[in-house]
Amino acid sequence: MRVGERTPPPLAIAMGDPAGIGPEITAKAWEARDSENLKPFFAVGDPAAVRAVWGGPIATIGDPREAFAVFDEALPVLPIGDTGPVVPGAPTLASAHVALQSLEVATGLASAGAAWGLVTGPVSKAQLYAIGFSHPGQTEFVAERCGITADNAVMMLAGPTLRVVPITVHVPLAQVPSLISAELIVAKGRVTARGLQRNFGIASPRLAFAGLNPHAGENGAIGREEIEVLAPAIEQLRAEGIDASGPYAADTLFHARARAGYDAALCLYHDQALIPIKTLHFDDGVNMTLGLPIVRTSPDHGTAFGIAGQNVAHPGAMIAAIRMAASAARHRVMANT
Repeated sequence: MRVGERTPPPLAIAMGDPAGIGPEITAKAWEARDSENLKPFFAVGDPAAVRAVWGGPIATIGDPREAFAVFDEALPVLPIGDTGPVVPGAPTLASAHVALQSLEVATGLASAGAAWGLVTGPVSKAQLYAIGFSHPGQTEFVAERCGITADNAVMMLAGPTLRVVPITVHVPLAQVPSLISAELIVAKGRVTARGLQRNFGIASPRLAFAGLNPHAGENGAIGREEIEVLAPAIEQLRAEGIDASGPYAADTLFHARARAGYDAALCLYHDQALIPIKTLHFDDGVNMTLGLPIVRTSPDHGTAFGIAGQNVAHPGAMIAAIRMAASAARHRVMANT
């Protein structure tokens, strides 16, 4: 699609579990559409879940492009499924089915070009597993539906001052040393560099790699993974023309001066990446999947069943996810003109 050829379609938001805070933060994002300068979007899910937590105007639509006609006056919702009686904070198998249906439909719309990008609301993995969901998370599900293997889809967490990529994700910490390899690190580095180019318009991304061991192993004195695994992988990425550096001691990688020296930090395990991003950007952190043919973002938080329905859920991360999805879609369009 060339700039000016036609108006791009709206963004699709899969609202997540109807009993969680997804419906509330989606509605609050719509309320902030003007002050936050958000591009048009529509929600996919059960309208009853929104009505259970919000008294604002809702317009049900049958086609994504109908969202444009109503967006200024009401939250557009493409109805999917029937949760039954919605009790905020009390997830059921029915609510899990609706969450999965909305994710399936919204992903399909984005893949077909009917939505400019996909924003996924928070889901309960435990509830999804109870209805037979076989993927580790939404990232792997969306990747499969897009025809991309899980190994080629990279989870990046991003905020205004930091982007991080966990090279291993939801695995026990004890398994991490055996899971990391030069091949895995190189693959994640390639996808990250390409994703920063496509989604953020960074021509020559700078990647910084964290070490696995304290003090990055102290030259092998307290661990050799940095010497035997990380250093060769970083050297290979450099040979391919990617600006990769490290491995660095993780405890000095995230202060302000260090962050100025890279565009993304690649970390070896989940908490090494998520602790700094959630410390710095708890209310506006975004989960973006790199390596997909579509744009996919998500608020970097969970369902928060404990506060659902209390009108206290902060919409900052959802607003940030919507904004980042629109920005990434625009960068992709510009790159293809």
